[in-house]
Amino acid sequence: MGGIVPSRLALVVPVFLAVQAGLTHWAADGERPPAPPQFARFPTALGDWQKTGDDPISPDSLAQLRADSTLGLIYSDPPQGLLGSLFVAWFQSQRGGSSQPHSPQVCLPAAGWTPVVTDRVAMETEGGSVPVNRYIVTFGQQRAVVLYWYQAGSRVIASEWAAKFWVIVDRLKEQRTDTSLVRIVVWNRGRSDADATTAALSLAEPAYPVLSSLFAR
Repeated sequence: MGGIVPSRLALVVPVFLAVQAGLTHWAADGERPPAPPQFARFPTALGDWQKTGDDPISPDSLAQLRADSTLGLIYSDPPQGLLGSLFVAWFQSQRGGSSQPHSPQVCLPAAGWTPVVTDRVAMETEGGSVPVNRYIVTFGQQRAVVLYWYQAGSRVIASEWAAKFWVIVDRLKEQRTDTSLVRIVVWNRGRSDADATTAALSLAEPAYPVLSSLFAR
């Protein structure tokens, strides 16, 4: 009786990952990858937010991320004293599972941020509300609200696992397996988490239709 019986989840996850990798490789075989999105067309104004600068990813981080195209911008709403960032990582193909979005729940702690809250909130779109991930993090005296989701075309997916399997459907229907990770960060700056979340949504919601047009299918 000295052994430890592995949990059902511990047994299922490796099988799940192996099956997903195999299906992704099969689905990507013979695909027709699209051209990269024209991020240069991204607007300098999103609602009340104005672009104040670029926020490029470092070469080391880019090498680890393995994205085919990225967008990093800093936005602010001076009358409200708000500062936020928009980051998009676009992956042209999921062939072999070698180039896939990395969850901020992995990347941010690795960069020193401490998670406080992990849940989901509703983002309003013309087609109705969609769930996106909310991740509240701290770093020293800093506190920030992070919203992120996976987007292919106009489809928004909160679940990382669902995003992985949607590439199978896209390959069968459209012969493409491109996807993206979209991340919004707004620093609290003394605000409550609820107010910072409202501010983050006010940046995310006008960004979504722009990205939908850039990822058009």
